[in-house]
Formats: sequence, structure tokens, C-alpha cells
Amino acid sequence: MRPKIYLFGDSITEASFADGGWGSSLANHFSRTADVVLRGYSGYNTRWALKVKEKVLHPSESSRSPAAVLVFFGANDACIPDRSSAFQHVPLEEYKQNLHAIVAFLKKQWPSSCILLITPPPIDEAARLLHPLSDNSSGLSERTNEAAGNYSKACLAVASECGVAAVDLWTKMQQFPGWQKAYLVDGLHLTEKGSKVLFEEVVARLKEEGISLESLPVDQPLLSDIDAEDPLKSFENCYLRYEGGGMR
Repeated sequence: MRPKIYLFGDSITEASFADGGWGSSLANHFSRTADVVLRGYSGYNTRWALKVKEKVLHPSESSRSPAAVLVFFGANDACIPDRSSAFQHVPLEEYKQNLHAIVAFLKKQWPSSCILLITPPPIDEAARLLHPLSDNSSGLSERTNEAAGNYSKACLAVASECGVAAVDLWTKMQQFPGWQKAYLVDGLHLTEKGSKVLFEEVVARLKEEGISLESLPVDQPLLSDIDAEDPLKSFENCYLRYEGGGMR
């Protein structure tokens, strides 16, 4: 069976299979080597993720451990507690504890899987004021870039403490001039350019963890490996591992 790569996160994950999304780019990238499985839930924070993790990441869905599980929460946890999206807020220390619990759950259920934590993205506060989730009588952004940065640092700390991989999206995106408009649709969700940044970071980090087009077996013989004189012969031992365009 093909290995799987799970994407577990909030709306930035749920929307990742849209045109030009980072999830659809991953699915295309691994199209002959792994199945990319979407488990994104708009508005969710780590507190809610803990409530559903057994239902949405159930071992019966895969007869073996997936190649990787990407965990992408924090943008909602980081909502400011006294503003319009306060119901989504999770205190920083609880956020860390929740991430620890999610990682522990994944390690116990799928011991051989690569776990990759992704930090929340940076926030364009001016743009968030133009796209409020609900009535915003305070006139203040429900998220701030400073808070997102604090949760990003917490996410990276958990990755280090748990010995798992991480992508620092918050820092990476802010290295680009004009990131607010070029990489964010509404001050929070990713544009195609923003998705490309995340896609490239994820592919690079997975490769460091040994998960790449070069390391994963290709599903069924490649066209380039099929003998034009005797095509069916190539399928006689198709259980053999295909890798890098050749058969072993």
C-alpha cells in the first residue's frame, strides 16, 4: 500500500486543497509515491483538536503507520482573549501542553511516523480588520502578529522538547518584502504565493527526515521502465520496489 501523509490542522489546512494550495501541491508532488490525506477543520484550536484526534486520526484508516503527520495549529489559539474571537483563544501554556499531548498521541499510535509541527503564520492586523469573523465592536484586530509570534515560539519549543521536526512559517514568511499582501489573503489565510512558501518548506523539512521522491517507492512501473517490445513483462514482478525511475 502507498504510504500516507496526514495534514491535521485548522482552516489553513482545510483550504489547502484549493487551487494553488499547499496541500494540493503536496498531493501533486507525491502523486506516485504517497497519498496526502486532508484532516483540516476551520476555526479549530488545539483544545478542540484534542477532542477529535481519535476520530479523525484513527489507526483503522491505515494498516501501517503513515509516512508523516503534519500538525498545523496555533492561529486560532493565538486569538486575543478579550476581543471578538475570544472563544477560540487557548492560553499559551495550555497550547504547549495540548501540542505535547497531540504529539504523544501520534507517537504512541504510529511510532514510526515522522511528526512535523508547523507554526502559525504571521498576521497582518490591518487586513484582519477588513475581514472580521463576527461583529467587531472594539475596532481592534482579533489577532496580532506579536501573539502569533509568541505561539510560534511555543510551537518550536514543543518540537524541540518532543524531538520532532518543525517548520517556522511565522519567521520564514516575514523574510519576504511585502509579505502582508503577497502571502496573505485576509491577513491570516495563505495566497498561492504563501502556500508555495509553506509547500517548499514542508518538502525540504520532510526530505531532511528521509521522506522524499528519492526515498519513497514509486507506485507501479513507470512508463520509462516499461519494455516497448514486451510491455506486460514489466508487471510480472511489480511488487519489487521502484525508485528514482528504476527497478530494484
